[in-house]
Amino acid sequence: MKILQINCVYKKGSTGKIVYDIHNGLTNSGFESIVCFGRGNRTKEKNIYKISNEAYSKFNNLISRFTGYMYGGCFFSTRNIVNLIKKEKPDIIHLHCINGYFVNIYKLLEWLKKNNIKTVLTLHAEFMYTANCGHALECEKWKKGCGNCPRLKKETKSMFLDRTHESWEKMYNAFKDFSNLTIVSVSPWLMNRAKESPMLMDKRHITILNGIDTNIFKHYETDDLKNNMGLESKKIIFHATANFSDDVNNIKGGYYVLELAKMLKDENVQILVAGKCEPNIKVPSNVTLLGEVQDQKLLAKYYSMADVTLLTSKKETFSMVTAESLCCGTPVVGFKAGAPEQIAIKEYSSFVEHGNIDELCKEVLKFLNIKKSIKLEKRVKDKYSKESMINRYIEIYKEY
Repeated sequence: MKILQINCVYKKGSTGKIVYDIHNGLTNSGFESIVCFGRGNRTKEKNIYKISNEAYSKFNNLISRFTGYMYGGCFFSTRNIVNLIKKEKPDIIHLHCINGYFVNIYKLLEWLKKNNIKTVLTLHAEFMYTANCGHALECEKWKKGCGNCPRLKKETKSMFLDRTHESWEKMYNAFKDFSNLTIVSVSPWLMNRAKESPMLMDKRHITILNGIDTNIFKHYETDDLKNNMGLESKKIIFHATANFSDDVNNIKGGYYVLELAKMLKDENVQILVAGKCEPNIKVPSNVTLLGEVQDQKLLAKYYSMADVTLLTSKKETFSMVTAESLCCGTPVVGFKAGAPEQIAIKEYSSFVEHGNIDELCKEVLKFLNIKKSIKLEKRVKDKYSKESMINRYIEIYKEY
């Protein structure tokens, strides 16, 4: 059996790593595996194809700001994908995050539908059923057809035109009568949302949690690391994020991390923040900015060193932070964000209403005073392991 995965990136970012893990898992299990991606550096790995150059993607990005269509255009790179599919003749096409201005999503879906190609679509975000934004937040216009978007420029980057309704109709028509399609959501929360979508409600739906490398994300002894950082007497709160901002409207909630730091100024606590930071951001003395942590083993050690991991996102469709932290034996406290409170282990996590900083502080202090249990790591290993994820996808492929 031959599987062809299509994603925006390969081997980097959360979805790129997932595609990489599935590709290796398939290859090791005797499947033929091919990956097609659009953004990032080219690779010489066998059966890995980059089908769009960066200049072309950036050009389509620019054009979309005038047309108002984020997921259209890309004539040449879409043709490249179709030609690759014709050449390789895979048994199954597996779509992941195909945003990023490297493919015309409407045209690709129409072509797969017309040619009755067995297709699996993994939802890592919401844009495949909102047809516009990656996170709909409290807005429910995607259930009826969008239009008059309240967050137009932020979500679509359109400079002049509100084409959110037209984009919605294009996506709706692309999915219409696409019967040879299985929808995989990375959390129960996301699956329930997808089932409410007019364009996906009649499809087959399955949930498969994202998998991580539990040989890396496991509990480590970190006394040396803690001593080297001069934190041997401190309780540690760890916050991992894609971007850290003090803007109250930022979806990742860095503002609340800083507010919590102020509330804990008299406690023997240090907050460590891993992630890309906005320039010139000012933080109190009990916050340490680590910057981006590329070394995954070092990241796992930070999780292991912490007494609690803090999650302040407004919305998450899965939350790798939650899974990684629990696999390292560290409980998670945060805001209710959709998926995290569903995928977490209840005894080792607590989630409060978004923005309720007082309750957040109470829960953080509670967990700071609870001794960590190594039993947590053993309990969640199978739940979040990449092997479990790969095996579930193989089951779906075989069912086709």
